[in-house]
Amino acid sequence: MNVKVINASISEDFYLLTFSGLQNFSYVFILTIVLMYLLCMIGNLILIAVVWAAPRLHTPMYFFLCNLSTLDMAYVSTILPKLLDSQISGKNTISFTSCFTQLFMSVACMATEFLLLSSMAFDRYVAICVPLNYSTIMNKKICIVLSLTPWTIGSLNSLLYVFLISHLSFCKSRDIIHFYCDMKALLRASCSDIRHVNIAILSEGFTLGFLAFGMILISYVFIISAILKIKTSAKRLKIFSSCSSHLTVVLLFCGSSLSVYMNPESKSSTKQDLILSLLYVAVVPVLNPLVYSLRNKDVLDVLRIP
Repeated sequence: MNVKVINASISEDFYLLTFSGLQNFSYVFILTIVLMYLLCMIGNLILIAVVWAAPRLHTPMYFFLCNLSTLDMAYVSTILPKLLDSQISGKNTISFTSCFTQLFMSVACMATEFLLLSSMAFDRYVAICVPLNYSTIMNKKICIVLSLTPWTIGSLNSLLYVFLISHLSFCKSRDIIHFYCDMKALLRASCSDIRHVNIAILSEGFTLGFLAFGMILISYVFIISAILKIKTSAKRLKIFSSCSSHLTVVLLFCGSSLSVYMNPESKSSTKQDLILSLLYVAVVPVLNPLVYSLRNKDVLDVLRIP
C-alpha cells in the first residue's frame, strides 16, 4: 500500500489534536490556562519591575533572575495563546510558519533555560564558596557573558532542529498529537527516516541537558559542603534559603524536560509527555516568580511584605 506523503511547505497546515476531546471541560480548561498565563506574565513583570526599581537588588543574582523571567514570558507567550485560541474557536489548525515558530521558540527557550540555570548555579557557588572574591569574579563583563551565552547557544541549537525537521516529509493527515508543535510530536507525524534527527536529539540532550544539569549538581555539592561547615545554625539557614529557590526551579524544570526528551518512545510515553510538557511549559514559569519572591527576604523587604 502506498502512503502519500507531503513535503513540509508554507501552504500546508498541521492539526493539533491533543485537547480536541475536552468539550465537556472546555470552560474549566480555558479558565485554567488563562489564569496560568496571566499569573506568569504578571508575576514575572512584577519581579523585573521590583529588581529594576530597587538599587539594592542590582546584583548578579537578580540580573540572571530577570533574564529567567524574560525567558519564561517568551516561552509561555509562544505556546499558551495559540492553545487558548484553538480551545475558544474550536479550530485546531496551525500554519507551517506558526508551527515552526513554536518549534524554534520552544527548543530555544528550553536550551537557554538549562544553560541560564547553570549560570545562576555558578553565581551561587562563587557567592557562598569564595565570597571574598565574589565582586572580582562576578564582574559586569562576566555577568553579560554568562547571560548572553545561553541565549546564543539556545538560538543556534534551535535553528539546527528547525532546519532538520522542516525538511522532513509528513503523512497526509499531518496530525500532531500534542498541544503545540513539539519536536517529538512532529517527528511522530513524519513519514521520513528520522534516525539522524533522533541521534541529534540524544546528542544535544546529553551535551546541553545532562552536562548543564551535572554542572548545577556539582556546584551544589560544593555549596552544601560549604554550608555544613558553618557553625551557626541561623547563618546556615540564611545561606541555604538563598539557594533553595534556585534548586527548586532546577529540579522541577530539568527533571520534567529531561524526562520527556530522554524517555524512549512507547505506547504510554505520549500521555506522559503531555503531562510533563504542561509542567515545564506552563506550571514552572508560573511558579518561578512566586518561588523567587516568597522565599527571598530581599525581595520581600523591597515589597514590604512582613
